[in-house]
Amino acid sequence: MAEAESMECCEHVGHVAKRLTREEIEKMRAQDSRLVSEFRAHQLERDAKKHWDLFYKRNENRFFKDRHWTTREFHELLGLGAEEKENALLEIGCGVGNFIYPLIEDGLKFKKIFACDLSPRAVELTKNHSMYDAEKMLTFQTDVTTENCFSEIHCPINVATLIFVLSAIHPEKFQKVLRNLYNVLALGGVVLFRDYGLYDMAQLRFKPGHKISENFYARQDGTRRENSFYGRNSYL
Repeated sequence: MAEAESMECCEHVGHVAKRLTREEIEKMRAQDSRLVSEFRAHQLERDAKKHWDLFYKRNENRFFKDRHWTTREFHELLGLGAEEKENALLEIGCGVGNFIYPLIEDGLKFKKIFACDLSPRAVELTKNHSMYDAEKMLTFQTDVTTENCFSEIHCPINVATLIFVLSAIHPEKFQKVLRNLYNVLALGGVVLFRDYGLYDMAQLRFKPGHKISENFYARQDGTRRENSFYGRNSYL
Protein backbone atom coordinates (compact mmCIF):
# COMPACT_ATOMS: atom_id res chain seq x y z
CA MET A 1 0.00 0.00 0.00
CA ALA A 2 2.82 2.39 0.85
CA GLU A 3 4.39 1.77 -2.57
CA ALA A 4 1.11 2.52 -4.34
CA GLU A 5 0.63 5.71 -2.37
CA SER A 6 4.14 6.90 -3.19
CA MET A 7 3.39 6.53 -6.90
CA GLU A 8 -0.05 8.09 -6.67
CA CYS A 9 1.17 11.53 -5.65
CA CYS A 10 4.51 13.25 -6.05
CA GLU A 11 4.97 16.81 -4.75
CA HIS A 12 7.94 19.11 -5.42
CA VAL A 13 8.38 22.84 -4.82
CA GLY A 14 4.70 23.71 -4.86
CA HIS A 15 3.89 21.49 -7.85
CA VAL A 16 1.95 18.26 -7.69
CA ALA A 17 2.65 15.57 -10.28
CA LYS A 18 -0.18 13.69 -11.90
CA ARG A 19 -2.11 11.46 -9.49
CA LEU A 20 -2.13 7.97 -10.97
CA THR A 21 -5.15 5.71 -11.01
CA ARG A 22 -4.73 2.09 -9.91
CA GLU A 23 -4.85 1.02 -13.56
CA GLU A 24 -2.03 3.43 -14.39
CA ILE A 25 0.00 2.21 -11.41
CA GLU A 26 -0.30 -1.33 -12.76
CA LYS A 27 0.93 -0.13 -16.17
CA MET A 28 3.97 1.42 -14.51
CA ARG A 29 4.66 -1.78 -12.60
CA ALA A 30 4.31 -3.85 -15.78
CA GLN A 31 7.08 -1.78 -17.37
CA ASP A 32 9.44 -3.11 -14.69
CA SER A 33 8.69 -6.73 -15.60
CA ARG A 34 11.08 -6.60 -18.57
CA LEU A 35 13.75 -3.91 -18.74
CA VAL A 36 16.09 -3.03 -21.58
CA SER A 37 19.22 -5.14 -21.14
CA GLU A 38 22.42 -3.44 -20.00
CA PHE A 39 24.05 -4.36 -23.31
CA ARG A 40 21.20 -2.81 -25.30
CA ALA A 41 21.20 0.31 -23.10
CA HIS A 42 24.93 0.84 -23.78
CA GLN A 43 24.30 0.23 -27.47
CA LEU A 44 21.57 2.90 -27.55
CA GLU A 45 23.86 5.35 -25.76
CA ARG A 46 26.70 4.69 -28.18
CA ASP A 47 24.49 4.93 -31.28
CA ALA A 48 22.35 7.93 -30.26
CA LYS A 49 23.73 10.07 -33.10
CA LYS A 50 23.01 7.35 -35.67
CA HIS A 51 19.42 6.85 -34.47
CA TRP A 52 18.63 10.58 -34.57
CA ASP A 53 20.17 10.88 -38.02
CA LEU A 54 17.98 8.01 -39.24
CA PHE A 55 14.98 9.72 -37.63
CA TYR A 56 15.57 12.88 -39.69
CA LYS A 57 16.31 10.82 -42.81
CA ARG A 58 12.83 9.26 -42.51
CA ASN A 59 10.90 12.32 -41.42
CA GLU A 60 12.90 15.30 -42.71
CA ASN A 61 10.89 18.41 -41.69
CA ARG A 62 7.51 16.67 -41.52
CA PHE A 63 7.48 15.38 -37.93
CA PHE A 64 7.69 18.37 -35.57
CA LYS A 65 5.46 21.41 -35.91
CA ASP A 66 6.80 24.96 -35.79
CA ARG A 67 6.85 26.21 -32.21
CA HIS A 68 4.84 29.40 -32.42
CA TRP A 69 4.06 29.19 -28.69
CA THR A 70 7.54 30.09 -27.49
CA THR A 71 7.13 33.86 -27.17
CA ARG A 72 3.87 33.31 -25.29
CA GLU A 73 5.51 30.92 -22.82
CA PHE A 74 8.92 32.59 -22.56
CA HIS A 75 8.50 36.33 -22.12
CA GLU A 76 12.29 36.62 -21.81
CA LEU A 77 12.52 36.13 -25.58
CA LEU A 78 10.42 39.24 -26.21
CA GLY A 79 12.67 41.35 -24.02
CA LEU A 80 15.93 40.10 -25.52
CA GLY A 81 14.77 40.01 -29.13
CA ALA A 82 12.86 43.28 -29.25
CA GLU A 83 15.92 45.17 -30.50
CA GLU A 84 18.93 43.68 -32.26
CA LYS A 85 21.63 45.13 -29.95
CA GLU A 86 24.41 42.61 -29.25
CA ASN A 87 22.27 39.71 -28.05
CA ALA A 88 23.19 36.17 -29.13
CA LEU A 89 20.87 33.16 -29.09
CA LEU A 90 21.89 29.51 -28.85
CA GLU A 91 19.42 26.73 -29.58
CA ILE A 92 20.58 23.31 -28.42
CA GLY A 93 18.85 20.50 -30.29
CA CYS A 94 17.70 22.67 -33.19
CA GLY A 95 16.18 19.81 -35.19
CA VAL A 96 15.02 21.35 -38.47
CA GLY A 97 14.56 24.89 -37.13
CA ASN A 98 11.06 24.64 -35.65
CA PHE A 99 12.08 27.01 -32.84
CA ILE A 100 14.32 29.64 -34.42
CA TYR A 101 12.42 30.32 -37.65
CA PRO A 102 9.08 31.13 -35.95
CA LEU A 103 11.02 33.64 -33.80
CA ILE A 104 12.36 35.31 -36.93
CA GLU A 105 8.86 35.31 -38.45
CA ASP A 106 7.60 37.04 -35.29
CA GLY A 107 10.14 39.81 -35.81
CA LEU A 108 12.57 38.97 -33.02
CA LYS A 109 16.10 40.17 -33.72
CA PHE A 110 19.41 38.78 -32.52
CA LYS A 111 22.91 39.85 -33.49
CA LYS A 112 23.85 36.19 -33.87
CA ILE A 113 21.91 32.93 -33.78
CA PHE A 114 23.71 29.66 -33.10
CA ALA A 115 21.86 26.37 -33.60
CA CYS A 116 23.28 22.90 -32.99
CA ASP A 117 22.09 19.31 -33.08
CA LEU A 118 23.49 15.83 -32.57
CA SER A 119 22.23 14.83 -36.02
CA PRO A 120 24.24 16.12 -39.03
CA ARG A 121 21.16 15.62 -41.20
CA ALA A 122 19.08 17.88 -38.93
CA VAL A 123 21.75 20.57 -39.15
CA GLU A 124 21.67 20.42 -42.96
CA LEU A 125 17.87 20.63 -42.99
CA THR A 126 18.05 23.74 -40.80
CA LYS A 127 20.62 25.32 -43.13
CA ASN A 128 18.49 24.53 -46.19
CA HIS A 129 15.52 26.50 -44.84
CA SER A 130 14.52 29.48 -46.99
CA MET A 131 14.97 31.84 -44.01
CA TYR A 132 18.52 30.76 -43.21
CA ASP A 133 20.87 33.76 -43.13
CA ALA A 134 24.53 32.72 -43.23
CA GLU A 135 25.66 36.16 -42.05
CA LYS A 136 23.68 36.06 -38.83
CA MET A 137 23.22 32.33 -38.25
CA LEU A 138 25.62 29.47 -37.63
CA THR A 139 24.43 25.87 -37.43
CA PHE A 140 26.75 23.06 -36.44
CA GLN A 141 26.73 19.42 -35.40
CA THR A 142 27.89 18.65 -31.87
CA ASP A 143 27.37 16.36 -28.90
CA VAL A 144 26.57 18.63 -25.95
CA THR A 145 27.60 15.92 -23.46
CA THR A 146 31.26 16.12 -24.54
CA GLU A 147 34.19 18.48 -23.86
CA ASN A 148 34.62 21.53 -26.11
CA CYS A 149 31.22 20.94 -27.70
CA PHE A 150 30.69 24.67 -28.25
CA SER A 151 34.05 25.42 -29.89
CA GLU A 152 32.15 27.02 -32.81
CA ILE A 153 30.80 29.77 -30.53
CA HIS A 154 33.04 32.82 -30.20
CA CYS A 155 30.80 35.29 -28.36
CA PRO A 156 28.87 35.22 -25.06
CA ILE A 157 25.36 33.76 -25.27
CA ASN A 158 22.54 35.89 -23.86
CA VAL A 159 19.76 33.32 -24.19
CA ALA A 160 20.10 29.55 -24.62
CA THR A 161 17.27 27.08 -25.11
CA LEU A 162 16.80 23.42 -24.22
CA ILE A 163 13.38 22.60 -25.69
CA PHE A 164 12.62 18.87 -25.43
CA VAL A 165 16.37 18.16 -25.41
CA LEU A 166 17.39 16.85 -21.98
CA SER A 167 14.77 14.12 -22.27
CA ALA A 168 16.83 12.59 -25.10
CA ILE A 169 20.03 12.56 -23.01
CA HIS A 170 21.02 10.07 -20.32
CA PRO A 171 20.25 11.64 -16.91
CA GLU A 172 23.81 10.97 -15.71
CA LYS A 173 25.03 13.48 -18.32
CA PHE A 174 22.73 16.36 -17.41
CA GLN A 175 25.29 18.10 -15.22
CA LYS A 176 27.91 17.93 -17.97
CA VAL A 177 25.49 19.53 -20.43
CA LEU A 178 24.70 22.35 -18.02
CA ARG A 179 28.38 22.95 -17.23
CA ASN A 180 29.12 23.22 -20.94
CA LEU A 181 26.26 25.66 -21.32
CA TYR A 182 27.38 27.72 -18.33
CA ASN A 183 30.80 28.18 -19.93
CA VAL A 184 29.36 30.05 -22.94
CA LEU A 185 26.66 32.09 -21.18
CA ALA A 186 27.06 35.84 -20.88
CA LEU A 187 26.86 37.45 -17.46
CA GLY A 188 23.13 37.54 -16.72
CA GLY A 189 22.42 35.09 -19.55
CA VAL A 190 19.13 33.18 -19.55
CA VAL A 191 18.48 29.46 -20.11
CA LEU A 192 14.96 28.55 -21.28
CA PHE A 193 13.94 24.97 -20.63
CA ARG A 194 10.89 22.86 -21.46
CA ASP A 195 10.42 19.11 -21.53
CA TYR A 196 8.14 16.14 -20.90
CA GLY A 197 6.32 15.75 -17.59
CA LEU A 198 6.29 12.85 -15.18
CA TYR A 199 3.52 10.29 -15.90
CA ASP A 200 2.32 11.86 -19.14
CA MET A 201 0.27 9.72 -21.55
CA ALA A 202 3.26 8.78 -23.69
CA GLN A 203 5.12 7.46 -20.64
CA LEU A 204 2.14 5.38 -19.56
CA ARG A 205 1.88 3.85 -23.04
CA PHE A 206 5.36 2.31 -22.94
CA LYS A 207 5.16 -1.49 -22.86
CA PRO A 208 7.51 -3.89 -21.06
CA GLY A 209 10.87 -4.07 -22.82
CA HIS A 210 11.25 -0.31 -23.32
CA LYS A 211 12.29 0.91 -19.87
CA ILE A 212 16.03 1.58 -19.50
CA SER A 213 16.01 3.00 -15.97
CA GLU A 214 13.74 5.07 -13.73
CA ASN A 215 11.61 7.25 -16.06
CA PHE A 216 14.04 6.67 -18.96
CA TYR A 217 12.79 4.76 -22.01
CA ALA A 218 13.82 3.51 -25.45
CA ARG A 219 11.47 4.30 -28.30
CA GLN A 220 10.86 1.84 -31.11
CA ASP A 221 13.13 3.81 -33.46
CA GLY A 222 16.10 3.68 -31.09
CA THR A 223 15.80 7.26 -29.81
CA ARG A 224 15.27 7.74 -26.08
CA ARG A 225 13.04 9.72 -23.78
CA GLU A 226 13.35 10.85 -20.15
CA ASN A 227 10.13 11.54 -18.23
CA SER A 228 11.08 12.94 -14.86
CA PHE A 229 11.09 16.69 -15.36
CA TYR A 230 7.91 17.67 -13.51
CA GLY A 231 9.20 19.39 -10.38
CA ARG A 232 12.54 17.57 -10.52
CA ASN A 233 14.67 20.63 -9.78
CA SER A 234 17.30 18.40 -8.17
CA TYR A 235 18.45 17.48 -11.68
CA LEU A 236 19.02 21.11 -12.62
